[in-house]
Amino acid sequence: MWSRINQKKLLSHAVLCSLAAAFMLGVWASAAPLEAGPYPKLFGTREIGSQNLKAFPKWRGMLKRYFKTTEIPEGTCDSRTFNTCHLEEWQAFLDSTRALSATSRRQQIERVNRYLNSIRYITDIRNWNKEDYWATPQQFFIHDGDCEDYAISKYMSLRALGYTVEEMRIVVVEDLNLNVGNAILVVYLGGEGYILDNQVRRVVEHSAIRHYKPYFSMNENSWWLHKGFRG
Repeated sequence: MWSRINQKKLLSHAVLCSLAAAFMLGVWASAAPLEAGPYPKLFGTREIGSQNLKAFPKWRGMLKRYFKTTEIPEGTCDSRTFNTCHLEEWQAFLDSTRALSATSRRQQIERVNRYLNSIRYITDIRNWNKEDYWATPQQFFIHDGDCEDYAISKYMSLRALGYTVEEMRIVVVEDLNLNVGNAILVVYLGGEGYILDNQVRRVVEHSAIRHYKPYFSMNENSWWLHKGFRG
């Protein structure tokens, strides 16, 4: 399936966000397919799902680091180490966003998208001296990050606001207009998938986007291969 794709194009950070490097050939053959879910198929593709996340060690590693964090040191908000001051800032934002009524979930995701998009973009090679590194939200708030880091922090922020794992996915796409890759977050509300993108200020319905070709998507429990994109 991936042999049809220009591997150099996909794995080059300048062309496709480093998230794409997580895909490993051969894993799908050993994965147990999932039943089709109640959510709309992203960008009109056919989705093949699995609960085998072995293909994504950086995603699993980030989750382990994120949920393992228990002791947070005291400090000031100008520190380059995540501390209680940064946690309080994040918590205050989440509390103010949670205060929106239950009928304003669209406003909540728009607010989260806008808040996290204000953080500076930086490539992994400049930031971590690595071609591909998946930062936790704690690291992202301190060190900035690239496309998957925005998507991860939005995912975890909404998770803290009560959104379920099943309502969210991180999606790797190719921007056909710019011939570059990107990682975005999709949130499912009321039968529609809404896209939270670090390159776009507004939250828009996935059905309104024609220039993103999805390759795969994931959450904490499963991942999906996207096939049959027609644009």
